[in-house]
Amino acid sequence: MSLMVESAYPRRTTYILAQLAARDRRHPNPDSPPHSEGTDRKLYARLKEFRANPWRSLGQLLVTGAGFATLWLGMWYSLDHGYWLTLLLAIPAGGFLVRLFAIQHDCGHGSLFKARWINDAIGRAIGVITLTPYDYWRRAHASHHATSGNLDRRGIGDIETLTVREYNALSPRRKLAYRFYRHPLVLFGVGPIYLFVLKHRLPLDLPWLHRGWLSVLGTNVAIACLLTAMALIVGPMDFLKIQLPLVLLGSSAGVWLFFVQHQYEAAYWRRGPDWDFRQAALYGSSHYSLPKFLQWMTASIGLHHVHHLSSRIPNYRLQECLDRTPELRVAPRLTLVQSLACATLALWDEQAGKMIRFRDLKKSRSSASA
Repeated sequence: MSLMVESAYPRRTTYILAQLAARDRRHPNPDSPPHSEGTDRKLYARLKEFRANPWRSLGQLLVTGAGFATLWLGMWYSLDHGYWLTLLLAIPAGGFLVRLFAIQHDCGHGSLFKARWINDAIGRAIGVITLTPYDYWRRAHASHHATSGNLDRRGIGDIETLTVREYNALSPRRKLAYRFYRHPLVLFGVGPIYLFVLKHRLPLDLPWLHRGWLSVLGTNVAIACLLTAMALIVGPMDFLKIQLPLVLLGSSAGVWLFFVQHQYEAAYWRRGPDWDFRQAALYGSSHYSLPKFLQWMTASIGLHHVHHLSSRIPNYRLQECLDRTPELRVAPRLTLVQSLACATLALWDEQAGKMIRFRDLKKSRSSASA
């Protein structure tokens, strides 16, 4: 999901992918934190205690897959008893779809099982259900982890975010385009459908002949086969009645979670020389405190600061890690109610050091003048 705002800052897709490829050659694990002066080696050594248990991972995979399949079959059965019941069942089924994506996400970080090939095989299989080409997404998401909160390295795997100065430098037409892109109805309604249904089928920001296209094309073929089989078994119209609300609910919830984990008033954004991996993880990733059931349904992804600090921790150990590591309790905490106010945040004000809304621009200009 990307708005091409070239005049604000250049899109560097090819460059960043080349950097990632070089980093992959130097470090087999692209999610390992960089060893800089700002990195607390002792803390990372303690975080290594919270690694995956293969039996717990397998159990989580089976429970989530069975829950999704059961609810999907329930939606199919309910079609003969009123479409309102089908739509009602789509809500928990969409939740399980989000949970499947979270498990795929863990596979991409190599945190669910010890063997990479097992993680990759499961991630690619789930990607057919979540409409997400696993290898293409994994590399883009690794870039997000490596650059989150860095104003000089935006462009891949994140939500387009401009600074106030960049926005003011845009032409009226581009300002309107950015305002349209950041409108909640677009960001959480139209945008998720575009991302999962269209962009993941044809990612034009990916250079031609890049190996990521193999992941995209392979996923597309698998999706086409699955759609054909389900249409023959269930019937084309009944399949659409079931799948469309699922995709809409699941994709919107997924984009919302990704948004609120990094886009809040006290977020962390710094220019290259001042950017620090640990600071970006702890202060640029929210502690999204959800009710226990929603935390389970979203695979504890709301404990996002812990995940960004050490992406090898599986989702079912994030809470344990937070409870046993006092140093991690400094992240900005958002409740479900508080998070709703984040939906209209749109710009990073470098002068004030916070995210602001479009309606705050006049106040921002006044402060800059003063």
